[in-house]
Amino acid sequence: MSGDNIQARIKAQFKPQLPKRFYKSVNVCQTSGGYGIELDGRGIKTKAKAALAVPARELAEQIAAEWRDQGEFIDPAAMALTRIANSAIDLVAENPKPVRAEILGFAASDLLCYRAASPQALIERQDELWSPILALAAQKLGAEFETTVSLVHLEQPKAALGAFENWLGGEGAFELAAEHTLTVLSGSALVTWALAADEISQSAAWRVAHVDEDWQSEQWGADEEAESRREARYTEFRAAADFLSMVKS
Repeated sequence: MSGDNIQARIKAQFKPQLPKRFYKSVNVCQTSGGYGIELDGRGIKTKAKAALAVPARELAEQIAAEWRDQGEFIDPAAMALTRIANSAIDLVAENPKPVRAEILGFAASDLLCYRAASPQALIERQDELWSPILALAAQKLGAEFETTVSLVHLEQPKAALGAFENWLGGEGAFELAAEHTLTVLSGSALVTWALAADEISQSAAWRVAHVDEDWQSEQWGADEEAESRREARYTEFRAAADFLSMVKS
């Protein structure tokens, strides 16, 4: 037996067993909790056995499309909107405080506040793309974040973090679930806020969050494996941004 065949068998052995598709029809229905999705006339449940219902019909239609697009097997990895909805219902709605705290933790050491000391071209690019978001946060949230060129942690003003926390306190479970995903993928709670506030587009938000990474690629060339991982993250980022937009519309 060849080495390639052995490797294929090893991979197959550890590949997760996906459930077979058991339904034919997928439909959106109106429920007391908003809009649900039915498989062959039966409502979808979350992992915690709650009814999967979202507040916007457009979002429900997009979640339904994820279920329609499944082939012989159901692959959760290809259902980003469904996963975020599950998290919102099963985790965030029950206890939003830890999610708010984690997003606030990103704001306390936000990517946009840690600047390069050199080279000048990178300094200018960071200033061009990052400073307008900090200015908007100061203007619209009353959150004046400080910046540094040091690698040492910068303690942000309590007033800035308090203003940001106040904004988070007004976000519902579905918004927070999407915003948490966006923050983790971008590394910046401020980028997430700008996107949620409709101050920046999805593509611009992604570019803002990857200034340093893009700079390194320009200088040293892109790594194929890293580019593949980045593309997968961008797919998740777009899904979370779409989710958030549909909830807020």
